[in-house]
Amino acid sequence: MSYRRTFIKQLSAAGILSTMPEILKAEAIVHKVSDDRIWACLMHLSFNFASGILKPKWGDGLREEFEPEESLWNDAISKMAIQGVNMVVINLDDSVLWDSHPEISLRNSWTPKRLREELGKIRKLGIEPIPMLNFSSTHDAWLGKYSRMLSSEKYYEVCKDLIAEAIDLFDNPRFFHLGMDEETPSYQKHFDYIALRQNDLWWGDLYFYLGEVTKKGARPWVWSDYVWHHPEKFFKMMPKSVVQSNWYYGENFDLVQMDENRQNYVKAYIDLETEGYDQIPTASNDQNNAKSIGNTVEFCRKHIDDKRLLGFLQTFWMPTIEEFRNPILQAIDLVGEARKNFEQK
Repeated sequence: MSYRRTFIKQLSAAGILSTMPEILKAEAIVHKVSDDRIWACLMHLSFNFASGILKPKWGDGLREEFEPEESLWNDAISKMAIQGVNMVVINLDDSVLWDSHPEISLRNSWTPKRLREELGKIRKLGIEPIPMLNFSSTHDAWLGKYSRMLSSEKYYEVCKDLIAEAIDLFDNPRFFHLGMDEETPSYQKHFDYIALRQNDLWWGDLYFYLGEVTKKGARPWVWSDYVWHHPEKFFKMMPKSVVQSNWYYGENFDLVQMDENRQNYVKAYIDLETEGYDQIPTASNDQNNAKSIGNTVEFCRKHIDDKRLLGFLQTFWMPTIEEFRNPILQAIDLVGEARKNFEQK
C-alpha cells in the first residue's frame, strides 16, 4: 500500500519514469504453455460488471444470485475445443464464493473447489483458463460495498486479497485480465452513484493492480480504450509488460469511410504496434456483426508485427444463460472460422 502512496507523491514532483515501480519495469513475464497463437473467448460467470449499463436485453439492476446455466456453459466449452479455441478468459467477479471475501459473493456461487474442478476439465480439453476481475469503476458493482470505497485503504486490501486468491485458484496462470475499460463520465451519466478516477489517481491505482498481479507471477492484461482519449499520457505511462486488448466491434476497417471516433478505435491497433506493445485484438458478435472477428484478424495481421500479435479475443457480451445460446455458440464458431482462414494464408 505504501508504494502506491509514495508513487503518487513522487509522480507530481519528479516526473513519470523515475517513479514507476521497479516490478513494472521488468521484462514481460511469459509462461508459454505452447507455441500456439492465442485464440480466446471471454466467458461470463458473473455479469454484474454490466449492472449499471442501460441495455434492456440483459435485464435491469444488480444480480443477486449465481446466473450461468450449466447446460450452456458445458456446451460452449466443448465447442471451443472443437473449434480450436485454446484459451478462455473467465469473468469471475462475484460468482465465486471467495474464501477471502465471501461477503461479495452471489447466492449459490461456485465454491473454490467447484471452480478448480471446472478449470481441470477445461485444461483437459486443451484450453488454457485465465482469470478476469474488472476493476474499472464503471464495472465494479460486483465488489458490493467496496465499490463505494474506491481508492481507500480497505479497498486496496480487498482487491489485493481477491487478485491473490484468483491467481492461486488458477494455479499461477500466465495472464490476469484486469479490465479497466470505460471509466469516463459518459458511461456513468445515468448511474445513481458516480465514481471516477482520473489523472494520477487512475494511474496510481492501475499500478497497484499491476504490481499485485506481477508479484504473483502472472502477466497483466487490460482493455486499451484509455488510449483513445489520452494517447500521449497512455504511451508515457503504460508499461510494455502489460498486454493490450484494444477493441473494435465494427465490420468496416476502411479508415477513409469512418467518422473520427471509429478512426480512433481502429487506429489504436496501429498506434499500439508503433509503440511496441504486445496485443490481443478483440472482436464481438453481440450487435449482429458476425464479420467482426474475421475482419479484425485480417486487419491486424497486416498492421501488427507477428512477434507482438499474441492472438485474438472474441467477446459475446451476454450472460451465460439459455436465452443467449445461439449467439454465444455462433461466436465460438466464428473464432474457429477466423483461425482456419488465418492459418491457410
